[in-house]
Parts: sequence; structure tokens; C-alpha cells
Amino acid sequence: MIKPNIPVRALLAFILTVLSGALFSQEKIDLVKYNKKNGAEVEVRDKIINISWPVRNNGKGRVKIDLQDGHPLFASLQLCKNGKCHTIAKDLDPAFVITIGKRDLISQNGWNIFFDKVPSKPFEAFNVQLEKSSAQVVSEGSRTKVIVSKVTASSFSGDLEITFYNGSPLINIAAVMSTGVDSTAIVYDAGLVGKNNAWKKIAWASVDDQLQNTSMNMMDTSNNLAVKYRTIIGENAEGSLALFPAPHQYFYPLDECFNLKFVWYGTDYRRMIKGYGIGIRQDLYGDHRFVPWFNAPPHTRQRLNFFCLLASNTKDALANVKQFTHNDTYAPLKGYKTMTSHYHIEHVTKMLEAQKKNIALPDTPSFVNVFKRTGINIVHLAEFHGVGHPTGPDDVRLRELKTLFDMCKRLSQNNFLLLPGEEPNNFFGGHWLDFFPKPVYWIMSRKAGAPFVTQDSTYGKVYRIGDKQDMLNLLKAENGLAWTAHARTKGSTGFPDAYKNEAFFTSPQFFGASWKALPADLSQPRLGKRALDLLDDMANWGLKKSIVGEADLFTIEPEHELYGHLNINYLQMDKMPAYNQSWQPILDVMSSGKFFVTTGEVLMPSFTINSKGSGDTATLNADGKATIKTSLSWTFPLNFIEVVSGDGKNVYREKFDQFETTTFGNKTFLLNLNLKGRKWARIEAWDIAANGVFSQIVWLKGN
Repeated sequence: MIKPNIPVRALLAFILTVLSGALFSQEKIDLVKYNKKNGAEVEVRDKIINISWPVRNNGKGRVKIDLQDGHPLFASLQLCKNGKCHTIAKDLDPAFVITIGKRDLISQNGWNIFFDKVPSKPFEAFNVQLEKSSAQVVSEGSRTKVIVSKVTASSFSGDLEITFYNGSPLINIAAVMSTGVDSTAIVYDAGLVGKNNAWKKIAWASVDDQLQNTSMNMMDTSNNLAVKYRTIIGENAEGSLALFPAPHQYFYPLDECFNLKFVWYGTDYRRMIKGYGIGIRQDLYGDHRFVPWFNAPPHTRQRLNFFCLLASNTKDALANVKQFTHNDTYAPLKGYKTMTSHYHIEHVTKMLEAQKKNIALPDTPSFVNVFKRTGINIVHLAEFHGVGHPTGPDDVRLRELKTLFDMCKRLSQNNFLLLPGEEPNNFFGGHWLDFFPKPVYWIMSRKAGAPFVTQDSTYGKVYRIGDKQDMLNLLKAENGLAWTAHARTKGSTGFPDAYKNEAFFTSPQFFGASWKALPADLSQPRLGKRALDLLDDMANWGLKKSIVGEADLFTIEPEHELYGHLNINYLQMDKMPAYNQSWQPILDVMSSGKFFVTTGEVLMPSFTINSKGSGDTATLNADGKATIKTSLSWTFPLNFIEVVSGDGKNVYREKFDQFETTTFGNKTFLLNLNLKGRKWARIEAWDIAANGVFSQIVWLKGN
């Protein structure tokens, strides 16, 4: 008889350990929704998930996810080519801090509020805790998602989602959580952290676009950095990892686009994240004006997320990140010019004050160079907002306008137009913008018996406006346009709904409204739902209106985080007028709906319904069948395309998931829908980072 050389109890313990690991693998790592044919390879061993997926240039990304308690979640992150793997980072955990405050839902307009000062009320920060109780691997087209349960922070709970994208070394890491508590506003910080020396150097682009780096020291306390491209990079001998947020979604609306040091690196961040890490962050106090944070309505799945990009070196890592936003510029598109609107730069006021004090200002203010470098052709201002003398005295008002017009003329050159505009906020109700096709002198007051228009020896025609009818008459006389600024929020709460039946609003001179990502809500797969809903409502009211993208920002300087807060209008025009010509072609394109609005990452060179473009009327066959054709280009993989239509009463949505798309693509899509009984339709497309594009309305009629 052969006696065993190990004790029976030890043998039983070993068997139980093996069995428990096998049970975890079989029961707690769910592979039911994993498709082996989607291009990614998944291997499960005990509590380890090994994922490899194809990246560019015939390479592979490889990540080892460790579900053992007490072990870092990311055992390793690698780039592989020709059978050789390089470890970019190892032994890291995702880290999230959620700061929870109180949303004011009473004093103004509920969840659409902007005039809220969340950090002036009690708030509290919490670490997001990860409990590795189970995991699931899900294939979605060309993407592979690992869902680890569960994550918790105060009243919030949910899952950690890690998504890999075929064709790219791009990874998205998200704590997807919800709360049952009402009136909640949040911000979050996030990153990757470890107890060991994950990187030798930390790198970033300075605000003047110079690559910087510093040697890593595990003893360094955390540092917050003002950077360009919102990116922080960890580097070691085998490669680099760039970490960055969604370029627009991460920035809740503010009056100022200050660079508030949106990345961090070092030890013990906020004295809450233990270990050494890199990450993204928010300044809790914003621009110290109105600071609304993000909405978090009850039971909505808020995506606290960031991106990682693996590269062979730091220079490539930064260059690859910059490609997602076209280097933070708006890419030229044949047959289109880019236009942005609604800026309270108030440079005219600065000029007049400098003249009084005999102070010389630079010939070209810095904001002009910023706009040009961002790829913007046309800037429509909104001057004298809270400053200036719109109601007079007459001589002061007219001198201010003359200074504005002269400034715009002097600074408009070389495929760049700086065009005058104001946010008058008189006569109609709420806040609105004006846009004339040439310089127009007008005063926002008219005494009883005073003429509507007079001839001035210095300024020519001068209009005096006393009420909404006068204002409409001025718009008609000078072929001007007006539209509601920040509709249904801020100073336009309740508008344009309150005047939707007024003669001025139903007239062709009232263009419609404007679009901006306001309010912010991380549960939404798109931006700016408030304004998109209004576009649909106006169409159902039977009014041919459009919405133009607006910035609604104040100071613009080279070091600011302009791109994150910006959107752009692509106007369908081959050539821009010179400043001393009529700008009517610009207004004509706008009023005819021949443009699209985008955050910049998704472009829409063409869109038709039954061969008719936005602003036109398409004829439906008797059976209501419609062929929708759109050409799109994108940087981040697309998330979905949606066709939105209405019948004068209801709004209908047809969603087309785009999970097969990869990074940096373009395609012409043909969608066949039945639109019988519909009176209008439009299209929008959104990517995985909630960047997007939307068209204006195509009107529909039966055959």
C-alpha cells in the first residue's frame, strides 16, 4: 500500500480551491453573448479573462483582466505584432471619484436649468467601489465589452464596462451607475492607478501645443495640469498609454471655456485615490459663475467614462489621440463653410475703454487667431450683452455700432469673416439673436411720435425700435434674421413656446432657435436633447424653422479649452462673400436649411429623402415608402443613426445601430422607411463618445 505524501486535509483544500475557481469561471464569467466570429479572442482561466483584439497595421491589443479579490483589475495591457508583445502598463485599477450635489428643480425650469450653483450648496465626494462578484463578455458587432459587477458609490450602483474596438488600440472604461435619489447633480474624476511603478515618465501637450514630460516619482503628490487635447500620457520602455475623456460630453456648460486643469497625475489624488495614477478631473467650482454640473435624474444610467489609447511611444500616442478631433479643428469639407455663433467677447467695449485711456491694443486680438486655428470661416458675434448702450444715448450707441462694424471689417480677411450681431433681449420676450446681411444702425428705444427710420449725415439710415412690431419691421426692411438663444433654458426659459403664435415668430424673419449641449446628462447617448426636442416640436407646430449651433461663450484665449465647449455649423456654400459685400448668401443658406450641425467628429457631406435635401420638400409615394440616403464620415466608431419624423402631433424615431463601424470611417447609408402620414423628417448620427451630427428638416408631402 502506497501512502500519500501530503495530508488528506491539504489535498481536500486544494481540490476545493480548484473547484471554486472552476465554478467562478463557469458560473460567474458569462460568455453566452460572446461571439467568437467578431474578431476578438477571449480566453478564461480561473478568475482571469484574457482578451486580444485586432488593431491597426496587423497588430493586436491584449489585456489581462484579473477578477481575484485584492489583485489589480488590469494585470497587463499590451500591444503585439509579429508574435512579440510589449507591455504598455500592468497592475492597474480603474479609479473613479463621484461628487454628488443637489439640483435645483423648483426655482426655474426643472432639469433644463443652467442658472444653478451646485457647489455653493452642500456636496460630498465618494470613491466608486468595485466588487468583482461576476463578469460577462458581450460581443456587439466589431466591439467586445467586459461587464464586471458591481460598482457602488453612496446611493449609486451599477457595473463597470470595459469596451474594446476592433481596428484600434482604443479602450473605453466606464462606471455605469444610477441612483434612486431625486434632484441629483454630479461631476466625476477618473483614471488608472497602481501601487507599483507603472510608468517611467508622464507626458502631455502644453496649452501652447508643446510636448512636455516629467520623470515619474512614486512619492509625488498629485498635480493638476492645464493641457491641450485633454490628454495625459504614461510612458515606459515598451510603450505609452494615453488617457483622455470624451472631447465634448465631459464638459458641462459654462459661460467661460477656461482651461481648468482637466487632467491629473501623481499620488493620493484628492486624498481619495490611493496609489500613483493618471487621470481626468473636473474643477468643482467651474468658472465661479453659474456651475450646473451634470444632471443625474433618478434611475438613469450615468456613464462615468474615459478612454485609453495604447501606442508604441508617447509621440505616436498623442498624435493618434489628436486624430479623433482633427487636432481640435473643424475639418474642411468641399462645398461647405464653417460658421459659429453667439460670442460675448465684448472687444468693442475694450477698444473704447482703451481709447479713453490712450492705451494701445494689439492690431489682431488673440481670439481671432484662435478661431482661425480652429478651422472656423465665419464668426457671428453677440456683442453688447450687459454692456454698451443699446437704448442710447443715441450718439453713444451709434459710435459703439460704428466701432463694432469697423472692427469686424478690419479683422475679416483671407477666408475669415467676423460678423456683427447682438443678443438684444428686448421686444420679443426671452433672449434672442439678430443677424443682418450688412451693417445696420439701430437704437433699441423709440419715443412716442419719433420716426421709425431717419437719415443721419454720418451713419446713414438709423432705425429706432419701440416694440415687437417695430422689430419685425426692421428685420423685414433689412432682410435680417432672428432666433431664440438657448431656448427653454437660461433667460429663454418658457420661450419660444410662449410666443409660438405671435406674428414675429411665424414670419420668415424668425429663423427658429439654437443648439448647444445644455443641460449635460451622462446617461444620454447624444448631446443637446433639449434643443433637438424643440426642433421636432417646431416642425410639428407646422412652422418651417431650423436650429443653428451656438457657443454662447464669453472670453476666448489661446490657452482656453474652447474645443470641448464648441460645436460648428457647416453651411452649404462654395464661396464666402467678402466683408464689404452683402452677407445675404450666408443668411440665405441658413433660412433655407442648407446646413448641418456637428461637434466636429462626425460629418454629413450629403443627406436626402427621395432625392430632396434638408429645407426642401420631398414627395412620398402612395405607400409612404421613402429612401433616405446620407454620407457620413467619423473618427470614433459610430454608435447609431436615427431618423426622426413627425405627423404634426407625434414624433417617431427609427434607430439603426452601427456597432460594426470602426475608427476613422466613411460610408454612404441607404435606409428604406415607411413615412406614410409623416409631414417632416430629419436624421442624426452619434458616436461612442456622444459626438454627433444632425441635419435640418426635410418636409414631406403625399403623392
